[in-house]
Amino acid sequence: MDPKEFYLSRPWLAYYPQGVPADIEVEDISVPALFDRVAKKYEKKDALIFYGKRITYRQLHEDTDRFATALADMGVSKGDTVALYLLNCPQYVIAYFGALKAGAKVTPISPVYTSKEVRHQLQDSDAKTIVCEDILYDNVVKAEVVLENIILSSIGDYLPPLKKIFGKSALAEAYGGKKIPTTELKREAGLHDFRTLLKNYRPEPPAVSIEPSKDIAALPYTGGTTGLPKAAILTHSNIVALQRQTTAFWPIFEEGKEVGAAFLPFFHIYGQVVVMLSGLVQGSTLILFTTPDVEEILNAMEKYQVSGFYGVPTLFEYLKEHEKTGRVNWKRLKLIACGADTLHESTVSDWERRTGTRILEGYGMTETTAVSHSSPYQRPKAGSFGVPLPSVMAAIVDVDGQSFMPAGEVGELILSGPNIMQGYWKRPKETAEAIMELEGRRWLRTGDLVRMDEEGYFHFFDRKRDLIKYKGYSVFARHVEEVLYKHPQVKAAGVVGVPDPKVGQIVKAYVVLQSEARGKVSEEEIMEFCRKNLAHYKVPKIIEFRGELPKTDVGKVSRRELREESLEA
Repeated sequence: MDPKEFYLSRPWLAYYPQGVPADIEVEDISVPALFDRVAKKYEKKDALIFYGKRITYRQLHEDTDRFATALADMGVSKGDTVALYLLNCPQYVIAYFGALKAGAKVTPISPVYTSKEVRHQLQDSDAKTIVCEDILYDNVVKAEVVLENIILSSIGDYLPPLKKIFGKSALAEAYGGKKIPTTELKREAGLHDFRTLLKNYRPEPPAVSIEPSKDIAALPYTGGTTGLPKAAILTHSNIVALQRQTTAFWPIFEEGKEVGAAFLPFFHIYGQVVVMLSGLVQGSTLILFTTPDVEEILNAMEKYQVSGFYGVPTLFEYLKEHEKTGRVNWKRLKLIACGADTLHESTVSDWERRTGTRILEGYGMTETTAVSHSSPYQRPKAGSFGVPLPSVMAAIVDVDGQSFMPAGEVGELILSGPNIMQGYWKRPKETAEAIMELEGRRWLRTGDLVRMDEEGYFHFFDRKRDLIKYKGYSVFARHVEEVLYKHPQVKAAGVVGVPDPKVGQIVKAYVVLQSEARGKVSEEEIMEFCRKNLAHYKVPKIIEFRGELPKTDVGKVSRRELREESLEA
């Protein structure tokens, strides 16, 4: 069959779980309206449990209305941008939905950003209002951006009395060594207090007309792996579509009956859409964590009978060896999913051996509203991140993006569907590079090198920018890392290409050894291990031992920073 026709035939549909449709209808509804409908239906049910503090859907719905009313009174109107510079907490959820109810769009800012990075996002997103954790306020001041409204929030406002008194968990870890603005400073600087706003304003949000397919709901920023971070434009329809797609693909979940562990950061598209939004528009109860304290999470999973667990590779790598992982009956869970990076084969096998369960991989980007592919729960395939969600078309094209590659061959993954972003905010050049027309369809170029097998399952190879060219050979950084992770004394690894005028690029590996192996295992020993397990041109020519490797906000090894370090060296 012609490659194009093979992709358009969607061979993956044959392996969908029973009852899952090939396509979904995107309801013409805004994100806050979708939430309101569910909140009224399950008003007596717990929406959030925050270190023992229970918040019902009725209370959460009322607080989002109060916050929307307050924002409108401050002058926030349709089309404005509200920045959320918060840790995971009830205020995050309230501010998110409240801002949307006021007609604004939200732009989540990473709590680990420096003042310089905060300044870039505030200015680039045109934000005039920010909801800020009190311990992060100093970074806002140093950003030196003129803002019309600064609303300060405190984690402690929603913690139970005993948590506040003893300063455990979230409070102690988050506030350790941080300065909190005094009442006098708040007054002098004209700052608003989040809790006071909810107390003083009635739940009477403004009547805002939202056109879901056109109006922007969120401006989440990419990780900045190439240059400054840029925002993906996500409309209300993009987000609603993703909710319908995931709900359809996972019929094992029952509306109003599930419990999720919400520890992934909400500022990241994964935690924001897959955990927070998906949970709350399906009537689930979210066990909310400000910091990913493993012991707190494991204890809560059994206490509250969590039914869905979403993690990242570094977390599963840690949990597979953690002494208390066995406290959880993992076989009871309906889903154990991994995203945000590629799982190493050793992590998967060790996890299965430890828990007797399977981690199901998925794939997505900020530009796809978090997800485009997921592993069918009844038929996962080792080494694959699964198949496209309902209404998602996926294909592999050559590097020029002009012709479809036959099944089994590696090329760039392109995607089309209702969850694909509208473009990059104020970046027409980058938008033109990322969005293309092919065979009468609008496609997103992902920049990821992938192959599709004959059954329609997709397999990740590497990012295009992480492909290493050595003497004309193509070396996938991920393949070298997979081999390094199989060495019993290697704890972590990152592989990059170092420019060289004679061969193009030299393969360099940054390696973190297990603590007991440090000073005992040599660079040559690691190279010899690679020689036995890799083609000669893939073997790293440089090994550099490190105590730790730079990580992105969601815990994956930052090859960008390693590349920059190697260039400086």
